[in-house]
Amino acid sequence: MIKKNVNTVQEALVGIESGMTLLLGGFGLCGIPENAIAELVQKGPTQLTCVSNNAGVDDFGLGLLLHKKQIKKMISSYVGENAEFERQMLSGELDVELIPQGTLAERCRAAQAGIPAFYTPAGYGTEVAEGKETRDFNGKMHVLEHAFVADFAIVKAWKGDTAGNLIFKGTARNFNPVMAGAAKITIAEVEELVEAGTLDPNQIHIPGIFVQRIFQGEKYEKRIEQRTVRVK
Repeated sequence: MIKKNVNTVQEALVGIESGMTLLLGGFGLCGIPENAIAELVQKGPTQLTCVSNNAGVDDFGLGLLLHKKQIKKMISSYVGENAEFERQMLSGELDVELIPQGTLAERCRAAQAGIPAFYTPAGYGTEVAEGKETRDFNGKMHVLEHAFVADFAIVKAWKGDTAGNLIFKGTARNFNPVMAGAAKITIAEVEELVEAGTLDPNQIHIPGIFVQRIFQGEKYEKRIEQRTVRVK
């Protein structure tokens, strides 16, 4: 039986070094690998290139790495909830690449599937297309986008087994599935870890072949990014 589980987050992150490129799952504060990010802060690698839809908030998620100046470049789609990100970007301390959300997802999926590049109409005629190859398909211009080349992908799932099979819950099934298997090594942290063969195969979202290491996390905050209330 294949065993991919490790006992601690420290074991899971072995090999992550300064200057590497990391894919980090999640959308806003939903489905982010909280334990792995907290350990990266303690581990202390710097000059990281981080690919994530969001950049966390000031005191949570990737915001923790930003405060420690561990991120050299951020590749994201939406970063509007992080004041420290804004400060570093405007001061020139942080290199930032903002790309359309669908393009971000597809660049992950392409890497997962082993596709080196693809054409998309998103971004044509804007700053997104500057310096990139363009091509006409059926009278519509497209931009050539390259798949990500990453050292590690770090994803968060609700439940997983010791063979690396993953199940996501609710909206946490966002960027995590397309990032699993999209890097040289994929690390999955899960809220519940069970023995291989326990999960219903029909419920598995990501098969274990896309995961190299898996561990059970703890103490998830599950924050709400914004709450809107109505006064009667």
